[in-house]
Amino acid sequence: MADTRVLVSGSLSDATVEAVPRRSSITVERRPELVGEALLSALTQYDGWLVPPGFVVDEAHLDAARSLRVLGVLGADATAVDVLAASRRGVVVMHAPAGSALAAAEHSLFLLGALARHIPAAASAARLGADATRVGPGRELSGATLGVVGFGHVGRLIADRARGLHLHVLASDPDLDDELAEELGVERVEFDDLLARADFVSVQVPSTPATRGLFGASTFAKMKSDALLVSTARGDVLDRDALLHALESGKIAGAALDVEDPSDCSAKLLERALCTPHVAGDTREARARIETRALTQVLSYLEDGTIEGAVNVPNVPVGGAESLAPYLEIARRLGSLLAQLEEADPREVRVTCSGEAGRLGVSPVAHAVLAGFYSRRLGETIHPVRAPHEAEQRGVEVVEVREMSSRYAATVRVSVTSNDGVHTATGALGTRGEPRLVGLEGYEIDAAMTGAALLMKNEDRPGVIGAVGSLLGERGINVARMQVGLDEESGRALALWMVDGAVPEDALQALRALPHVESVRGVTI
Repeated sequence: MADTRVLVSGSLSDATVEAVPRRSSITVERRPELVGEALLSALTQYDGWLVPPGFVVDEAHLDAARSLRVLGVLGADATAVDVLAASRRGVVVMHAPAGSALAAAEHSLFLLGALARHIPAAASAARLGADATRVGPGRELSGATLGVVGFGHVGRLIADRARGLHLHVLASDPDLDDELAEELGVERVEFDDLLARADFVSVQVPSTPATRGLFGASTFAKMKSDALLVSTARGDVLDRDALLHALESGKIAGAALDVEDPSDCSAKLLERALCTPHVAGDTREARARIETRALTQVLSYLEDGTIEGAVNVPNVPVGGAESLAPYLEIARRLGSLLAQLEEADPREVRVTCSGEAGRLGVSPVAHAVLAGFYSRRLGETIHPVRAPHEAEQRGVEVVEVREMSSRYAATVRVSVTSNDGVHTATGALGTRGEPRLVGLEGYEIDAAMTGAALLMKNEDRPGVIGAVGSLLGERGINVARMQVGLDEESGRALALWMVDGAVPEDALQALRALPHVESVRGVTI
């Protein structure tokens, strides 16, 4: 069997390669000289690809990389990658956002200190031999209140360091709860409360539709008139015209920004604000961490399915891939089965995981359900990376639920809802670790999830099972196993007849014509 191959088309230091444990079955090839057509030609040979930060990966690259399974960015930002095109091809896209978090946090605090103590103006005065008192008095950080908007990797590091400087820290983030806030030593507050109380505001939110333009005229109007604003977030989080007006009108006292491109800022804003040219996360140490993390992530995925730092699939922690694999297989088979029961276009797919399946992660299981559903529905193999995009394009709402109680140690339950009704199926692991179907259409059942089957709904009457068995025997159709689920209240039964192969349509019609039989459908589980 040929080795798995990883192409590194950016620079990667010898120290990084030596620091990452080698995988005997994976070959890492550093070829930064590959560009243009030479790169497109070479990509056909690789399972993994590491690209430099900012390198544009488009459909042409992904079309050429026919064997590619994972793409890693040697940086904290994967926005230059066509993630949707990668997802459609089943390619996992990874980056290393945490690698530069410490550098960005330190830079934010350094900007705040420089702003509070007028460092740029004071340095300029010293060079010009001017009277330092003309710069004006600075402000101490100790005892002041810092508001951190966005409490991810960078926000938490800022808060930790700020508390060491004796700042009182307010935090605003929809994903932060009171328990975690208390553990981290910060006060969780609503966004408007933070604006009203903070002496200094640090902006660390990601760029999303909900946060773009978050800091505009109405936001600045809610801040203290002597407040200082620091942002190392993406530029579109700030309305720069509104920021300039707030600075010129004295609505806020100062601002410091780490801007992606200084040319995007007006000359007046660059004069009014302390700006650095997108260097917050760029230190020697951060570069080394990012390189090491990016290479480790790609190799770990190719070796054992571990997913970290992915932007288009849920993360699967170290050691989790092996434990999760049986539930992913159950999920795929449930999705495939329900695609055969649901003829109308679904409007909702609900995936509920209990026990170990829930603890390991509902999102990867939901992706596997969608992959099984659309592989059956579209007649082609749909990768779990691509499957959510198929659902999104069709306007299907995917609901993920974690449930702790269950009769079994762990279950995966899937409900598919359309305008025609709801179909449900539940799977669990058997005593030998094999996939079992333990619930179908509201009936309790216990059947192996393998091979061809007849799904029959009928009245619970004597003679029905015998009539079905006789008809199948007359047609030469062998029944390997048969499982029945009963609803005593309604007097109805659901039977799953496991057969050796697909049942012809004329036999299905004959079965449907039997007394007390409501419906018969051939399926493959």
